[in-house]
Amino acid sequence: MLKIIDIVENKIDKIPLNYIFTYSDFISDNKGESSIIRALNKLAREGKISKLSKGKYYKSRSTKYGDTKPSAYEIVKDFIEKDGKLIGYLTGHAIYSDLGITTQISNKIQIGTNKYRRSLKRDKYTVSFVVQPNHITKDNYELLQVLDSMRFIKQIPASSPNEVCERLKWFVSQLSPQKRTTIVNLSLKYTDAVRALLGAILEDMNAEDQLLQKLKKTLNEISEYKLDISEKTLPNLKSWRIR
Repeated sequence: MLKIIDIVENKIDKIPLNYIFTYSDFISDNKGESSIIRALNKLAREGKISKLSKGKYYKSRSTKYGDTKPSAYEIVKDFIEKDGKLIGYLTGHAIYSDLGITTQISNKIQIGTNKYRRSLKRDKYTVSFVVQPNHITKDNYELLQVLDSMRFIKQIPASSPNEVCERLKWFVSQLSPQKRTTIVNLSLKYTDAVRALLGAILEDMNAEDQLLQKLKKTLNEISEYKLDISEKTLPNLKSWRIR
C-alpha cells in the first residue's frame, strides 16, 4: 500500500512546472489534510519542490541562469479567480512589461480588485492592491489595465510619459467601436486626468464625436492636467487642457 508521501510525489510528477499548488490539490475532502501538509513540507525541505509562501508550492527547473519562477499570475491567482469567476486582474508593475510600456522587470505585483486589501509578501514579491470601482469581468479587464496605465502614467519606471502615451495610443487605436464605447464608460469612474487623456487620444484617432462629447461633459472647464506629455506626442492636448 502506497504511503501518503508516495501518493503526493506521484501527483506532483504530473503537475506542470511553475504551477502553484496547495494541499487542497491532493484531496477531495478534509481527510488526510495534515498528512499531506507534512508530506509537502518534507519535500520542500528536501528541495524536491519549492515553497512560495505558507501552504503554496511549485516545481521549478534549474537553468544556467538559476531556477525558473512562477509567473506573476500564478503567484497571485487566488486573488484573481475564485470558483471560475474573475475577482481581480493584474495591473501596474505586473503588466507594464507585458504591455510594452517598460522593459523593467519588477518584484512588485499589483492587482486591481473591487475590495480593499492590505499589501502582503509572497517570496521576494510585494503584492499590493488597487481598488477598482468598476465591476471586473473577463470582457473588460484588459481595458481596465489600459485605463490604469493612464492613471499612473507618471509613475511607470524606465519610461517617460511620452513613451507610455505612444504605446497607449496604439492600444486604443486597435479597439473596435464597441470596445471604444466600453472604455469610455469605464473611464467615468476614473479621475478627470484619465478621462482627459483618453479623450485626447480618441480625438487624435478621429473617434466618434458622441464619445468625445461624453468625456468632455465630465471635465471641469477650468482644470488643467499636468501629465508631462508633449504636443509632438499628442498634438491636440491643449484642447483637453493637458500639459
